[in-house]
Amino acid sequence: MDALDRKILAQLEGDGRLTVTELSERVGLSLSPCHRRVRALEDCGVIRGYRAQLDARSLGLEFAALVFVTLTGSKAVAEFEQAVAALDNVIQAQRLFGEPDYLLHVVVRDLSAFQRFYDERLTTLPGMHRMTSTLVMKDVVANRPLTAAMAG
Repeated sequence: MDALDRKILAQLEGDGRLTVTELSERVGLSLSPCHRRVRALEDCGVIRGYRAQLDARSLGLEFAALVFVTLTGSKAVAEFEQAVAALDNVIQAQRLFGEPDYLLHVVVRDLSAFQRFYDERLTTLPGMHRMTSTLVMKDVVANRPLTAAMAG
């Protein structure tokens, strides 16, 4: 991956709806080579797809929480991960080194919806040993482009 590929990626991260013509103009490359580079980045998995970023609050999902989970043991990992993947309100789940074992980012409509989700869904997950949560006050950095991290 060279500097031109990184420029292409930065432009697409900023606006995934760019046409190849617009993209080629922005990165200073003719149409065919630009298209080939984009296709190569897609084929090798650097570009995994294109999608719209939605605003949770505008969709009525005004409550966010971070839930930290510690499992009873390593035997429960696969079953726990499969169960978490089936929970639509968990918008991100990460396995961590050390304790806790997992960090879940949960979005719901309000506090009472979170309480129901916590009591009825999260506490019933397989292998659960301990769970703590904290409420998200506000997003300070969200959806930062990965190309920004590559530059650092």
